[in-house]
Amino acid sequence: MSVTIRPVAGREELDRFLGLPYVLNDELDGDLAAGRRRPGWLWMALDGDRLVARAAWWARAGSAEPYLMDIFDFADGHAGTAAQLVRTALARLVPAGGPPPEYIRFVDPGWAEDPAGAVLQHLAALEGLGARLLVERHRLEWRPGATIPPGSGRLAFRDFRGTAEALDLMTRAVEGTLDAHHRAGLTRLPARRVAEEHLHGELELYRSPRQWWRVATLPGGEPVGFIFPARNDYGPIIAYLAVLPEHRGRGYIDDVLGEGSRVLAAQDAPRIRATTDVGNVPMAKAFLRGGYVNYQNEINMTW
Repeated sequence: MSVTIRPVAGREELDRFLGLPYVLNDELDGDLAAGRRRPGWLWMALDGDRLVARAAWWARAGSAEPYLMDIFDFADGHAGTAAQLVRTALARLVPAGGPPPEYIRFVDPGWAEDPAGAVLQHLAALEGLGARLLVERHRLEWRPGATIPPGSGRLAFRDFRGTAEALDLMTRAVEGTLDAHHRAGLTRLPARRVAEEHLHGELELYRSPRQWWRVATLPGGEPVGFIFPARNDYGPIIAYLAVLPEHRGRGYIDDVLGEGSRVLAAQDAPRIRATTDVGNVPMAKAFLRGGYVNYQNEINMTW
């Protein structure tokens, strides 16, 4: 029987789309209701009535175009079908000549220890379409009851003094960064534009209060770093934190992270989540010292 490739007809076909397991399955109905997904962004490959491959895209509510591809699954023996599904869907979803949205996949931290595992099969299928691994990231979580270490007393914290200061500090932090997304941005844009894209394209879009954002300073008022506690569509997060280059290596990151964690914990957060690159070892260690656990990892691929 020939395979049919198409998007779901509507929310009434969601159960069919859920026929392959993945950690995001429980979120799809809520995402559709909130406008973070559309039926035309949920694609299936059907062998008769059997779902053999699927892919889905996500965006912030109200966006006309998908921002991320975050679901890509296929049954055994159907990697080729899955690749054809993505190729067909992207031809409909992405303007001619435009780059496909970044792909992310949540994985167990030890996934690479299984050389024949499903994750490598998924990566290989997308590499055949031109995608390349950008970075692997730790997904971290603080849970109520976990300790937030007390600050060292070396730093004070205050609000940002407006957008201009936020951009100035972010621009300085981008220099020498270990963050793969920022490093990729620096290959095509100056540091100021990378900071502007991050602030205006992500951080300012969170609907949580900007009064949560903090600048860390020395007693004399000199900025040392900053942190952006926030709330996204799924819960409280540490959206971004950094120590300025000239102050790195002195342990200030622990105080900066602790301040952001306390801001969110004071809001009775059921959990606080964050991500950092596996290669950013100092940041990852700071989160573990700060009471966070590495509950999952994330693969990022770009075209």
